[in-house]
Amino acid sequence: MTKQSSKPLGINHNRQGGRHAMPAAPQGQKPASALLAEAQTGTDLLALRAQLSRAEKAARRAPTPLPVRAVRPAPVKPQREGELAGIATDDFSLSCAHARLRDAVYDARYHLCPHAIGHARAEGFLEHDIINVLLCGRVRAVYPEDRRWLVHGSFEACGVALPLHVVVQYHKGGHLDIVTAFVPRHPHHIISRARLAVMLRYDDEQIRARTSTPGAKAGARGRGRWKR
Repeated sequence: MTKQSSKPLGINHNRQGGRHAMPAAPQGQKPASALLAEAQTGTDLLALRAQLSRAEKAARRAPTPLPVRAVRPAPVKPQREGELAGIATDDFSLSCAHARLRDAVYDARYHLCPHAIGHARAEGFLEHDIINVLLCGRVRAVYPEDRRWLVHGSFEACGVALPLHVVVQYHKGGHLDIVTAFVPRHPHHIISRARLAVMLRYDDEQIRARTSTPGAKAGARGRGRWKR
């Protein structure tokens, strides 16, 4: 009689008692991992299509922006064109001047002229206000022939911000002369070369006291004093 084997069907044993894996899938049929990856890819594509469709609908529903009208600059008067002759106001010149200005101030290569000191005493600002304008202000104009720059800024007095203009002269060695500083009547008005020259030539550097003579009282029509 033959002895029947006690091994279960479908499982192969080796000589050392180990077990082999189940036989591979037949040829022509994909494994389960590949089928799962394809299903995941299909789901991602459907989600992407849905997202693109929602974005297209939102773009169609968005209101169309109105066309921007080109703003024409106001014409400059011939007299003003003559005043601005020889003054550079382009962005490149102004940015280069401001970079050199900050470098000179940070390196303490500047000199405060007596003209600026006189205006500071008369108009109520100090040296640190001038330096603050040079650092935080804006270069409004460059005078190439005179190698001077007009810097616009502000200082605070009694809780009120007042405009302040500073004129500096740049030397080749990187040194600055703070020529003058003053409170302008028109803060955003660029001073012409002729006006700046007249201001520096005829403006007094010494502060003088002036006593007004007694005039007519309030409400009087005459120019002189009250007559007895």
